[in-house]
Amino acid sequence: MRRLAAVLTGAAVAVTVLAGCGGEDNWAKKCTTANGVVECTPDQRTPVKPVTGELLDGGKYDLSQDRGKVVVVNFWGSWCAPCRAEADDLEKTYQATKDKGVTFVGVNTRDERDAAKAFERGRVTYPSIYDVDAKVALQFDVTQVSTPATLIIDRQGRIAVALRQATTVTQLQPLVEKVAAEETR
Repeated sequence: MRRLAAVLTGAAVAVTVLAGCGGEDNWAKKCTTANGVVECTPDQRTPVKPVTGELLDGGKYDLSQDRGKVVVVNFWGSWCAPCRAEADDLEKTYQATKDKGVTFVGVNTRDERDAAKAFERGRVTYPSIYDVDAKVALQFDVTQVSTPATLIIDRQGRIAVALRQATTVTQLQPLVEKVAAEETR
């Protein structure tokens, strides 16, 4: 019963964070928004707060360990049909861009660990944070992110792009490559 209560509480927090309650993100107000994609120029970006979490397969993840790389963060759940649809596109983009100083990390939310592991098996090769209680999602301080959603963090640790919907390789890869091609400022 206690586990069920914890899961339900976590789900309620996740729904609030990921569904967009609380108005538009402060960082996004000064950026360009079109068709569910928020793009910020380097001078419009604000730093992401420290983000840490437990990896789905064990171990810890700390966003600061990837400073100097472009980090693509994808929020997903095994229960999410659009997440299933975009998984191959995320993996293709990861494979196409990892040699350009790009890394990917998933954030699995509102899920059971076994279901999440089964979902990932054979679909993606990058790690995922297990975020059943949506605590990691809160660390990103992004209120208008649904599931699925993808953030592109620049080499200085700032949100450059937010996709508030499922994505495809034809949409995501050019955005990732654009951020990866930026000079360090």
